[in-house]
This record gives sequence, C-alpha cells and structure tokens, in this order.
Amino acid sequence: MSELGFYHLTQAPLEKVLPVMLTRALERGWRSEVRGRDPARLDALDHVLWTFSQEIFLPHGQAGQPHADRQPVLLTTAPAPEGGPREALFLVDGAALDPAEAGARTRTALLFDGHDEAAVETARTEWRAATAAGLKAVYWAQGEKGGWEKKAESG
Repeated sequence: MSELGFYHLTQAPLEKVLPVMLTRALERGWRSEVRGRDPARLDALDHVLWTFSQEIFLPHGQAGQPHADRQPVLLTTAPAPEGGPREALFLVDGAALDPAEAGARTRTALLFDGHDEAAVETARTEWRAATAAGLKAVYWAQGEKGGWEKKAESG
C-alpha cells in the first residue's frame, strides 16, 4: 500500500527536515528520489546533504552525473530515468504531484513551506487531486517542539 504524506514545514526549514527523512528512508532499505523544480536549489540541497552531520553519511547524487543510477538518493528536476522508479519520492519546492506516480511508490512525501502562502495553496490543490484520485493521504504539521502532528487523513 502506497503512503502519501503532506508535510507542512513551519518550525524547521527543508534543509533540516529533508536529511532526517532521507536517512530514515535509507534505514528502511528504500532508494529515494528528491524532485524539485530549480537546478540551483538542488545544488544547494546537494551541499546540505553532504554537510548536515558529522556522524551520518548520506550517499546521494544528482541526475545526469556519473553513476546516478547507483545512487541511493537521487536529486532531480524530472522523473528520474536513472535506475528506474525508486521506493520513496520526496517532492520539494513546488514539484508537482502525479497521483498515478505516487500510487506506484512505497512512500511519497510532499514537503512545503508553511510560511509561503502560494506553497500552502499549491499543497491544498495537490491534496484535492490526490484524494480525488483515490489515494489515501495524511497531512502532517510540525509541532512547536519540532515533532510531527497528524492533522488530517483522507479515506
């Protein structure tokens, strides 16, 4: 069964949340794809993933680089052909959700900035499209202490 999570970032930025989520996906044995819209932003996230922790190594690369198909975590602006579909898909910075694609993944997470009204509205639109397509979705919001609180669930 596919899991679709909407993550409303209000307390910590994407740069703090994404590495933790990717580490958990790797611990589950999942290969992950991080899809954004802006190559420069993905370059910045690439740097974050190399430097976020002294204790944790998070192997990753960007689409189009040598051996991209072997990377456990792949950053891309389009559905990644390298290595075929991955179990986990992380949509960031307004990357569009395709309900059919989300339904074929083990886990899809749409992360959005709660301080950006346009991003919040886009997430609402994506929620409606996903639930209209019959996907079960869960909406998570960051609590004041940084943990995740389930706020809504479809289906």
